Amino acid sequence: MHGTENPSAWLQRWAHLITPGSRVLDVACGAGRHMRWLAAQGHAVTGVDRNPDAVALAQAFGSVNCADIENGPWPFPGQSYGAVIVTHYLWRPLLPQIVQSLAPGGVLIYETFATGNETVGKPSRPDFLLQPGELLRATEGLHTVAYENGFETLPDRFMQRIAAVRPLPTADAERWLLRAN
Repeated sequence: MHGTENPSAWLQRWAHLITPGSRVLDVACGAGRHMRWLAAQGHAVTGVDRNPDAVALAQAFGSVNCADIENGPWPFPGQSYGAVIVTHYLWRPLLPQIVQSLAPGGVLIYETFATGNETVGKPSRPDFLLQPGELLRATEGLHTVAYENGFETLPDRFMQRIAAVRPLPTADAERWLLRAN
């Protein structure tokens, strides 16, 4: 079942940006692979997915909400998180809500398939493939720490990724380490 694999290498690379002990939201969490890993790092994790079988597995790692976020209301109105994680999922109407869910200092770690993937496999529908620079445009109010848009092998796929932080309301320069110590 989707969500039982190892956590994303992109998440693992940028998770050091998440303030210790943060509330983290995993959007389209599947069976909870990222919830499991983030909970082990000491975060309070919430997941949302529409698949009840996946949610039943994910609940072992934190609180879960079984909801169809594409056809129903956003289940977390007015709530903010120290991090929001999204992998292998794209529903464009939710992008503003996902970004708005970040607390000051909160981190968005997002990766999914990009244009070009239709030439190597699934997903192949344009609705599920990010256009060049689309994550950069969707996160314009955030500070981009890292961004990638390109091709990977094993398996072949086109990916777009971002790690971005909602700046704190302070005049001091913030430091976002490019590598964990």
